Amino acid sequence: MGQHGGTEHLSVRREGATLVLTLNRPEAKNALSLPMLVGLYDGWLEADEDDAIRSIVLTGAGGSFCAGMDLKALASKGGGGMAGQHYRDRLKADPDLHWKAMLRHHRPRKPVIAAVEGYCVAGGTEILQGTDIRVAGESATFGLFEVKRGLFPIGGSTVRLQRQIPRTHALEMLLTGRPYGAAEAARVGLIGHVVPDGTALEKALAIAGQINACGPLAVEAVKASVYETAELTEAEGLAAELKRGWPVFDTADAKEGARAFAEKRDAVFRRE
Repeated sequence: MGQHGGTEHLSVRREGATLVLTLNRPEAKNALSLPMLVGLYDGWLEADEDDAIRSIVLTGAGGSFCAGMDLKALASKGGGGMAGQHYRDRLKADPDLHWKAMLRHHRPRKPVIAAVEGYCVAGGTEILQGTDIRVAGESATFGLFEVKRGLFPIGGSTVRLQRQIPRTHALEMLLTGRPYGAAEAARVGLIGHVVPDGTALEKALAIAGQINACGPLAVEAVKASVYETAELTEAEGLAAELKRGWPVFDTADAKEGARAFAEKRDAVFRRE
């Protein structure tokens, strides 16, 4: 396990084959700042480009996940000085960077697991919808509060939420702007696991470890197929699945998996 990279508001470390991204503005309940968004986007790219990384865990420091956008911090575009100028230059070079960071316009090819404690509201709930597997402490709070402030949840929620949970629940969350506890969020299908407070990261890393033990080419193909086929007809989806799935059987990893099973040992996958 080692600390590396990141920005002043986002810490990055490796936990085996898992890249752990930690939103790190606990004094602001990890509200999104420009340095945090730049760090997030760089983290997604690092995971995409590094074959040694097999999964990603996204979490928050100080007992909160993310309380949404920090409008004041974003208005200052990273603050003053040379460091702030660096972040402003990054955004100027790629005006879409903040949407990619929030997983609105970017989908990492590796599985992303959210480990939520405390507040996961507004922009936090919007980022959550871009993750694949979600774990929350029992006292976590979710919600899309934008309409209560006369705003619009423009991070993708009016599109994605109704595809992830039943429409009646999606509309209630979007139109009331009320908070949801972890138990209710699990009941409507927004999250998959509710665990004792303080153990969400532990559970997320355990799930990541199970993923990491699987064939990485197979894992990435399965994730891609799920998202590619989500809005297709069944016939179209089944045809697309074959195009994604058959090449996996021709890999050396697939042959290694079969040999390991026959020899009653753990497989050693090499992305080949």
